Amino acid sequence: MVTAFAVTMFFSCKNNLNDIQKIGISENEPFGVSENINFKYTDSGIMKANLLSPKMLDYSNREFSFKEFPDGIDLDIYDDDNNKSKVLADYAIIYDATGLVDLQGHVVIATHTKDTLFAEQLYYDKNKEWLFTNKPVTFRTGTDLINGNGFDSDTKFTNAEVLEIDGVITLKE
Repeated sequence: MVTAFAVTMFFSCKNNLNDIQKIGISENEPFGVSENINFKYTDSGIMKANLLSPKMLDYSNREFSFKEFPDGIDLDIYDDDNNKSKVLADYAIIYDATGLVDLQGHVVIATHTKDTLFAEQLYYDKNKEWLFTNKPVTFRTGTDLINGNGFDSDTKFTNAEVLEIDGVITLKE
């Protein structure tokens, strides 16, 4: 009898940390809330990025986990020569599984070379290091100010393409 009871208890009890962490937490509520974020990312002691945000909601308790920045982000990105580019957005969400970042509301990306992209919504694919949108954009590069309905580019704007364009564009003769 004692053996049967011990075997039953052994096979019926699990110590699953994920299940324990989810006790009392609704899937619709964030797993964690962080306020006044100042996240610095370094590589070999060299600053690569600095993220500032008033609030981050962590939904890692969902099957399709994400992090939400409801009050926006202010991100400084540094290249290998310590040149700073800036990303601003009123709202951001990062999907953990896909590496997709959705930036919304007065999105501005300004590079150290003074190229600047203005958009109401912009997606960033972290895996491919690619920016894209099908919403209206304004792209300022050099003396050119290009408006369009869509944008597609690598993160350094070396392959930048504004879709359905209009605006002032300088052509070499």
